[in-house]
Amino acid sequence: MEKLSGLRHLFMTVFLYNFATFMVVPAITDVTMAALCPGRDECSIAIYLTGFQQVIIGLGTFVLMPLVGNLSDMHGRKALLMIPMCLVIIPLAILSWSRSRNFFYAYYVLKTLTSMLCEGSVHCLALAYVADNIPESRRASAFGVLSGIGSSAFVCGTLSSRFLSTSSTFQVAASVAAVGAVYTRLFLPDSIIKEGVLDQAIIAEQKKPCIIHLDGESTQDSPAFRSMPSLDDMLSLLQTNSTFTKAAIVSFFSNLGDVGLHTCLMYYLKARFHFNKHQFADLMMISGIAGTISQLVLMPMLAPSIGEEKLLSLGLLFSFSHMFLYSIAWSFWVPYAAAMFSILTVFAPPCIRSIASKQVGPSEQGKVQGCISGISSFAHLVSPLAFTPLTALFLSDGAPFYFPGFSIMCIGFASYGSIPAKFNDKGGASNVK
Repeated sequence: MEKLSGLRHLFMTVFLYNFATFMVVPAITDVTMAALCPGRDECSIAIYLTGFQQVIIGLGTFVLMPLVGNLSDMHGRKALLMIPMCLVIIPLAILSWSRSRNFFYAYYVLKTLTSMLCEGSVHCLALAYVADNIPESRRASAFGVLSGIGSSAFVCGTLSSRFLSTSSTFQVAASVAAVGAVYTRLFLPDSIIKEGVLDQAIIAEQKKPCIIHLDGESTQDSPAFRSMPSLDDMLSLLQTNSTFTKAAIVSFFSNLGDVGLHTCLMYYLKARFHFNKHQFADLMMISGIAGTISQLVLMPMLAPSIGEEKLLSLGLLFSFSHMFLYSIAWSFWVPYAAAMFSILTVFAPPCIRSIASKQVGPSEQGKVQGCISGISSFAHLVSPLAFTPLTALFLSDGAPFYFPGFSIMCIGFASYGSIPAKFNDKGGASNVK
C-alpha cells in the first residue's frame, strides 16, 4: 500500500483527466444529432462522421503512441503528460461557448486533431509511470487500481452530466480539464532518468537510463533501445518476444470490439429505444460503478491467486457476452442488464498491459506501453471502417432484413477473435532472454 500511496498524485491526474473527458460523452450524441439532423432520432451523416473521426484518430494514435512512449523514456513521464492534459481543454471550451452547427464543426475538427495525441496517451504514460515504481509481482493489481481510478472518474463524470444542462456540462468539463493540467504541473513528481549501465537488452546491449523510484531507490534491470521509435522497433519486439506478440494480438481484437461498440452503441440505442442524454448517463453509470468495484476490489484479490491469463480469458468471454446481449435487446431494460457485465469485462485491459510490461526492463516501459497503445489504436482505424456502414445500413429503412443490433453482434464476434491466444507461463507472461 505504501507504493500505491506514493502514486496518489498520478491517480489524481488520471481522475481529473478522465472526469473531464467522460463527462461530455452522454451529451455528445444529442449535440451531434441536434447540429446535423435536428428533430430526428436516426441520422446516417452523424454515424458516418463519428466513424470517420475514429478512423483519423486511430491512424494518428497508431503513429504517435510509440513515439510518445519512447520520448517519455528519454525525457520523463510528466513532460509528456502535460501535452495531452493541456490539449484536451481546447475542444471542450469550444462547445462550452456554443453548440451551433458552426461551433460543432470547429469542435469536430479540433477534437479529431487533438485526440490523435490525447486519446490513449494519458493512460499509456500512466501505465509506464506505475511500472516505474511497482515491482512485477504486484503490477497487475496496480494496473487494475489505475483502471479503477479511471472507472471511478467515469462514474463521477457521468453522474455529474446526469444533473447538469448540456451547456453547463461542457463548461464544467473544460474547467476540470484546466484544473487537471495545473494540478499535474504543480504536484506530480516525475520519474527521474539517469544514465546507467543496465543488464541485457532485448534488441542489443548498450548504455541505458536508470529509473529512480518515488521512494528514492534506483532500479537497474533489463535495458531499452533508446533510438526514436520506428516500425522496425515494433516489428523487432513482435518477432523477438512471442508473449508480447500474443498480448498485442489480444489487445488489437479486444480494442476492435470496444471501439466498434463505443462508435455504434449510442446511435443504436437512440434509434431502437429512443434513448437520450439521461438514459445514456444512467447506462454509463451502471457500467462504470460495476467496473470500479471490480478493478478496485475484485482484481487486487483475484490477480495474485488465479493469475493474469485466467482473468484475461474471463474478461474477454464476458466482453463478448455483453455485446451479444446488447445486439438482441428486446426491451429498454436489457441494455441496463448488459451493462452490469462490466464487473467482469474490465479485467482484460489491465491484464494485457501487465503481461506486456513484464517482458521488458524498467527503462523500456514507455516504449512497450506505447507500442501496445499504437497496436490497439490500429483498431480505431479498422473498426469504424468495418462497422460504421453496417450500423448505418441496419438502422435505416433500407436494411436487407430487420435486425437493428446486427452490427453490434458482429462487433462481439470480432472481439471474440482474441480469445484463442494463450500465454506461456503461469500468471500470463514470461520474460524473454
